[in-house]
Amino acid sequence: MMIREATLKDLADILEIYNDAILHSTAVYTYKPQTLKNRQDWYKQKKDAGYPILVSEQDGKVAGFATFGPFRDWPAYKYTIEHSVYVDKGYRKQGIASSLMKEIIAIAREREYMTMIAGIDAANEKSIAMHEKFGFVHAGTIKNAGFKFNQWRDLAFYQLELGGPEQPIER
Repeated sequence: MMIREATLKDLADILEIYNDAILHSTAVYTYKPQTLKNRQDWYKQKKDAGYPILVSEQDGKVAGFATFGPFRDWPAYKYTIEHSVYVDKGYRKQGIASSLMKEIIAIAREREYMTMIAGIDAANEKSIAMHEKFGFVHAGTIKNAGFKFNQWRDLAFYQLELGGPEQPIER
């Protein structure tokens, strides 16, 4: 398994993984699959803003990906990020999500972010357990935050304190 920065060539695999999550899970509270153009725009926005997109490659295929971006788009939140990790259904239970988490957390620490946020469907016990393994703590749950698969979904927020900058600034 190799973890590296994503390239444009990886977007078809990333799209397949993400669309599977949209169509078959509550990991993403949206209904319609994305297009390759959507993922290209997403990639450009992430890269232009300086956010990482990591992939786990196995046998020349993207087995999973991870990224982070702003938690909220207000200046005072600049030291807080929200992340996401997705693994191809054929590669689950092989430690890929944990490997990606380890790397994305390391990057966030290096860049001196203070807090990393995870928004997780409250029924997703496996994702919650993985986050807790990395030191994330439950910060709160929004009841009935989303409606997917004909039922109301609760959204649990978990956070990890990273350390932040030695001298944060208000700009």
